[in-house]
Amino acid sequence: MYTLKTNSSFDSAHFLSGYEGKCSNIHGHRWKVEIEVGNSELDDLGNTRGMIVDFSKLKKDLKEITDYLDHCLIIEKNTLKPRTMEALLDEGFRIEEMDFRPTAENFSQYFYTQMAKKGYNVVKATVYETPNNCATYYEG
Repeated sequence: MYTLKTNSSFDSAHFLSGYEGKCSNIHGHRWKVEIEVGNSELDDLGNTRGMIVDFSKLKKDLKEITDYLDHCLIIEKNTLKPRTMEALLDEGFRIEEMDFRPTAENFSQYFYTQMAKKGYNVVKATVYETPNNCATYYEG
């Protein structure tokens, strides 16, 4: 099995609704996302001969996803009161609502799925919430 790994990062704020502790307050992270893709064989024709995929395409596709989440408030759907949401939007804040609680664990599955939708054979996705703390998702 051959594997390639690349990473990208983004800055955003989030909070964990219903959590008892500091993370229930809005706070920010520099999230780092590592994607590992693999295949048992290398391409044998064309521009990607001798490769699993072109690194530049892999990096571009991951960066496209992380750039979308850069500098926004990421929340779980329906966790802010309507008037709070309206006030934040009236102020011009960009809010991204997710169908999941924005934890490192859930984000690792999110990035795995997003890259798989782009056609990659994703081996695993790792999301660092801090330089020392990360979560990994893989299917096995």
